[in-house]
Amino acid sequence: MDSIDQLLAELQSEYKEVQPQQQQPKSATAKSFIPPLPKSASFLDNLLAEVKADFAEEDAAIELKRQQELEQERVRQEQLKAKQIEALKVQAKEWLAKVDPLSSEGLWFERFAESYSSKLEAAIEYLRSNE
Repeated sequence: MDSIDQLLAELQSEYKEVQPQQQQPKSATAKSFIPPLPKSASFLDNLLAEVKADFAEEDAAIELKRQQELEQERVRQEQLKAKQIEALKVQAKEWLAKVDPLSSEGLWFERFAESYSSKLEAAIEYLRSNE
């Protein structure tokens, strides 16, 4: 994009250099052979505006594609996290079924689980921290 801006700046500077030369008084016959300045100036301005618009449109399309890719990645990460939580739930249910509530681990877990809304939630956190 910088190279396009540089080319546009060069064209504008060349145009500005040519413009004062064309406006210098010349003979009447020479003036009739010079094309009117406003037409060429507006043509260049229109051309530059078109090029800028094309690049702006392309940049917008690239940005939109990037945003869509980021959104797809976010959704994929959320799905992966949900699968991991489901797997932990299964492990936690199995662990809760196997743990002896009167063993030292079972007694410790009972106290640990008091700060959670459910024993399953506590078991998930316990298993997650022991991975």
